[in-house]
Amino acid sequence: MHRSQLGGFIIDCDTEDLETAAAFWSQALGLAMKRMDDPAEANYIGLDTEPEGLHIEVQKVDHPSRVHLDIETDDIEAEVARLEALGAKRVGDIRRWVVMEAPTGQRFCVVRAARAHFAERANRWD
Repeated sequence: MHRSQLGGFIIDCDTEDLETAAAFWSQALGLAMKRMDDPAEANYIGLDTEPEGLHIEVQKVDHPSRVHLDIETDDIEAEVARLEALGAKRVGDIRRWVVMEAPTGQRFCVVRAARAHFAERANRWD
């Protein structure tokens, strides 16, 4: 048994100026920018949402700009297997998450659950 739910949205930006891209999305969505503390996260700027709200961040990428979603889970490998059984493909492992591709071509990530009320609100898969 494991659980999963929509974790949030990542705004992928093919840009050299992540600060300006994040400022645009911050103002467009009415959400303050939130700097990441870890130097390894220099390609990410978070947008401040409610504590139990969806995770939203702006990410510097080297592929065409797009928006992708994250599915958060308490068992990444079990969720990847469940999604593969539904027709998704594993594209690659990136640090602490797995990049997947839906049967219709959209990319998304499976990430570790982070919200406090995850266990009570997430879908349960047996």
